[in-house]
Amino acid sequence: MTPNFARFAAIDWSGAKGKRHKGIAIALAEIGEFPPQLVRPDHVWSRTEVLEWLLAAAAEAPTLFGFDFSAAPPIAERGAYLPGEADVPTDARSFWAYVDALSDDEDLGAASFLERAHRRHFYFGAADGTKRDFLHHRVCEHAFNATGGGKASTLYDAIGAAQVAKASFAGMRLLHRLGGRVPFWPVDFAQDGPVDPLPKNGSVVVEIYTRAFIRLAGQSGRKVRTHAQLDSALAALGSRPAELAHDPNDHETDVLIAAAGLRAIAPDEKYWHPPALTPELARTEGWTFGIV
Repeated sequence: MTPNFARFAAIDWSGAKGKRHKGIAIALAEIGEFPPQLVRPDHVWSRTEVLEWLLAAAAEAPTLFGFDFSAAPPIAERGAYLPGEADVPTDARSFWAYVDALSDDEDLGAASFLERAHRRHFYFGAADGTKRDFLHHRVCEHAFNATGGGKASTLYDAIGAAQVAKASFAGMRLLHRLGGRVPFWPVDFAQDGPVDPLPKNGSVVVEIYTRAFIRLAGQSGRKVRTHAQLDSALAALGSRPAELAHDPNDHETDVLIAAAGLRAIAPDEKYWHPPALTPELARTEGWTFGIV
């Protein structure tokens, strides 16, 4: 049985240095066909504020929260998150604590983890060698790539605007600070064996990939930047048109489409039980909700 959520939230995350981040956006979709709404659209969020907002929102109503970052590095491919390093944990929850302990950046940032603590594992440019040697992926990313949806990024690639490394490790710090107060699927549902059924009531946090929802909505590009494209995508996901008073940027359209997408697919059992998701993967790599 799938859980009964009243709301669906999508968060476009950021790993940028500093206290506040223009790349963060949040959208919330109520159950039904109501158009998703931006949360504090004129506000420049800090990552700490997002955590505080999540905890408050989770207490208000059963909410499915989707974060656009990778919740753990791949481990199935090579048997370790950081091969050759001693004393590195081998399960996601312990690894989140490890990242948090070694990151001294402000506002839950994690650039220091990549740039100093474990520098040799991350690609920052040609001086690090051949880029393809750093392109390691999780099982869920291989599953997404196999569908023809495009090549998923790897969190060992820390160069360029498209990199997800810094955002993902910052996200791991948030998940550690969340501390299970709102459970994270599938990690918190597989700690003692098989992946347990989700609670019928209450809030849950998942990892999402906003591009997967853009694709699910029938849009061919990587980004949506016009009202017409946005409304077309929302309609494909069973939502009424957006009610924006301004031209949207791609951070806003990403979360608006993803919030509607979460609402559309959450009742479908298949998304909670991907065929390749084993209990071991659930504890170590996690999974991107929406990939089957």
